[in-house]
Amino acid sequence: MKEFILENLVLNQDIILLDIILNNAVTFVVAFFIMFTYRITYSGASYSKKFNVSLGMITIITTLIMSVISNNIALSLGMVGALSIIRFRTAVKDVRDAAFIFWGIAVGIGCGVSQFALVGMGSLTLFLFLILTRQITAENKQLMVVQCDLSSQNKVEAEVVDYFGKKARLTMKNASKSHCELVYSLTLRTLEKKQDQKMVDIVQTLMAVEGVSHVNLVEQLEDIGR
Repeated sequence: MKEFILENLVLNQDIILLDIILNNAVTFVVAFFIMFTYRITYSGASYSKKFNVSLGMITIITTLIMSVISNNIALSLGMVGALSIIRFRTAVKDVRDAAFIFWGIAVGIGCGVSQFALVGMGSLTLFLFLILTRQITAENKQLMVVQCDLSSQNKVEAEVVDYFGKKARLTMKNASKSHCELVYSLTLRTLEKKQDQKMVDIVQTLMAVEGVSHVNLVEQLEDIGR
């Protein structure tokens, strides 16, 4: 038993050059596939090319690590110990970014042990899942902030209803003795559609109302809690 354990711990088979080339070639292709998927499915306003390139690097590096340790149990245990003392302090801005990192690691592990069919099917499934969920999730929302005199509040609300109907939802109203601030939530598709129909920009329409001082349109990156 002791001899069996020692034999498996020190076992270190030579890695075939053809396997190395094939593993890295498949990893290279799938890494770019992951980067392409991240780019076309990203819906935020702070897309980072550096992070996207890092996804490809993580995939290739993981394949390299798996190629080194896959045939040596002792080296595998040593690698686990070495990686456990490394602390990664880079903050991930979006939960979806962390999911892409795990995707890259999983692909690297699979390619490192030559499980190409599993890597291909898994990556294709994830791609289809992201495309489908991108279509059914809510559109990018816009926030329209209108600052006006308190006496002009009813006129502003009437103009917004006339322009958008029920498509614009009043999410917040701040008022003082002389001024009022109204915040509306609407989708980007609604904004573009109504602008095409009315042939006039909503900002110009509201600025023409007496008492309106500012109209701001900003992208709503996160849902407002209800």
